[in-house]
Amino acid sequence: MEQQFINLNSKTIAIDFDGTIVEHEFPRIGKEMLFAFATIKELNKKGHKLILWTYRTGDLLNEAVEYCKKNGVEFYAVNKNYPEEQFTEDIARKLIADIFIDDRNVGGFLGWSAIWQILHPEGGDFNHTFKNVEAHTNYKQEKTFFQKLLGKKE
Repeated sequence: MEQQFINLNSKTIAIDFDGTIVEHEFPRIGKEMLFAFATIKELNKKGHKLILWTYRTGDLLNEAVEYCKKNGVEFYAVNKNYPEEQFTEDIARKLIADIFIDDRNVGGFLGWSAIWQILHPEGGDFNHTFKNVEAHTNYKQEKTFFQKLLGKKE
């Protein structure tokens, strides 16, 4: 499949904490990953909505949030899609984000320098190449006239 170039200026980015912002030392807070806070601050300056997306809860979560604040980073939301979101049993816990930055990605954590280069090459606009653009749509697309005519399956 041919790669397609998509401009995704000012999007929502969910960022993991342990193993991504800091080294794995759970439940303690590990050392900062190289360029983590500098990159996150720059993503924030570019207008992206940043969500802290972590396994941590309670006091451990509060410690992580405070650690980020002490390092100059405040997130739009923490483990929520938006700050006022209330949890109920009928809400799925998958975040609505355009990009997820996590050490558990296929292939592992790329490092903050590589992430910045992928998201903002040359320091410019946020541009990302999807290998499968269709995988990034959250709705069933209608078959085209030719797909219907030729009987191509979904």
